[in-house]
Parts: sequence; C-alpha cells; structure tokens
Amino acid sequence: MSEMSRLRWLCRRGMKELDVVLTRYLEHTYESATIAEQRQFRELLQMPDPDLYNLLLGRDVTDDPNLACFLRQLRIGPGQQ
Repeated sequence: MSEMSRLRWLCRRGMKELDVVLTRYLEHTYESATIAEQRQFRELLQMPDPDLYNLLLGRDVTDDPNLACFLRQLRIGPGQQ
C-alpha cells in the first residue's frame, strides 16, 4: 500500500466532519507541505476522533505553537490562507 493510500485510509474517521477536513488537506495540500507539516498531519491521524474534533473546533487548545498554527491551516482549508 502506498503512503498516500495509507493516509487516505487513515483519514476515514467515525465522524464525517473529520473525514471532510482531513481528506481535503490530504488531497490538496499534503504533498506540497513541509516535512514538519506532513509529520504533524500524520500525528493528528493517530489521535482519537473526539480529541481531534475538539482541537479542530477550538474547544481544546494545544500548548504547541506549531501544532496550533497547523490546526488553523486545517480549519481554513486550501487556497484560503
């Protein structure tokens, strides 16, 4: 299985809202992202759905400024930055 296929599979979540945000990033931004952004994305894919959902909605915050910046990118979406 290729890396992109594996990531696409990991983007399939129990919450449709997460599927949309994660798949959109993977399809439109991931390949041109920096190595650090790709790493952050892969780390997010390892999180449980409720934790990830709360971070994306801003209900929970992170102490990591790089992750906070990356989450803002995910919320905005491709072409909107």
